[in-house]
Amino acid sequence: MQAGDGGHGMIAFQREKYVPRGGPSGGDGGRGASVYCEADRGLVTLRDFRYRRHYKAARGAHGGGDHRHGRQGQDLVLRVPVGTQVSDADSGEVLADMTEPGQRVLVASGGRGGRGNARFASSTNRAPHRAEDGHPGERRQIQLELKLLADVGLVGLPNAGKSSILARISRAAPKIAEYPFTTLEPNLGLVEGEPGGRPPFVVADIPGLIEGAHAGAGLGHQFLRHIERTRVLVLIVDAASHTAGGPLADLDEVRAELEQYDATLLDRSHLVLLNKVDLPEARERLPALLEQLAERRFEAMAVSAATGEGVAEALNRVSELLSASGAESEEG
Repeated sequence: MQAGDGGHGMIAFQREKYVPRGGPSGGDGGRGASVYCEADRGLVTLRDFRYRRHYKAARGAHGGGDHRHGRQGQDLVLRVPVGTQVSDADSGEVLADMTEPGQRVLVASGGRGGRGNARFASSTNRAPHRAEDGHPGERRQIQLELKLLADVGLVGLPNAGKSSILARISRAAPKIAEYPFTTLEPNLGLVEGEPGGRPPFVVADIPGLIEGAHAGAGLGHQFLRHIERTRVLVLIVDAASHTAGGPLADLDEVRAELEQYDATLLDRSHLVLLNKVDLPEARERLPALLEQLAERRFEAMAVSAATGEGVAEALNRVSELLSASGAESEEG
């Protein structure tokens, strides 16, 4: 990231008819353009920055004769999605959390323009042959990291049914298929409120976790960072899972990845949803699963993204958890 250099000051003297000894008239250089980041509600990814890594703002124009100052460089504004965290790549210092549309942060200051020789005239030096060069613009490497702004995060192993649940509870249209890793980018959906009932809230469908996600395996870090700002976690478990340890082992694996990434995540309100209870094998094992989860003090509910069974009740419970978490944060 390169801000614009300041323009050079000018050495010039006034030359007019009948004014044989005109004074110094060199103008100042213009200030170089600065670089800003601005949060834009219309953007959803940082993909554009993947293909262009270097940005250079315009320099200020040089000063001219007859006391003409150089034009200031036009600032360069980089538009980023709301939810982007801007950090200094060298020091790791967080410069700004872009959580509000229109929020703007300065990331590189333009150089000051140099003074022309008219600035150096004095009673003892009426014809100074001195001017300043413009100051260089600030150079800085920044890191942009997008963390979605969602109230609720849906987390689970691949093919647990997170995208199907998101499609059921909102107008989002995530890609859904029978194979793992259908979702390669987080999806957001708005759960509409009910008149006189629950308020609306935003849900993020986080792509399926795999073993080692906390250490960056697969796209682990890129996925897990999106739940850092959520207030409630919903752990989706395939109640018909055919893995070696079954649904409970799947839940333990998800919890282990979350804990190793950030142990505080599991301190937040969370709810376990046993999905796919419309399937015979899931229906058969459901009573035992609910009993085992209750013994381990997990709050769990049975749902079916395919038929909608239990979904409304689950949404109401999530809304209650959101209200409780909001009240706790206000008290804190």
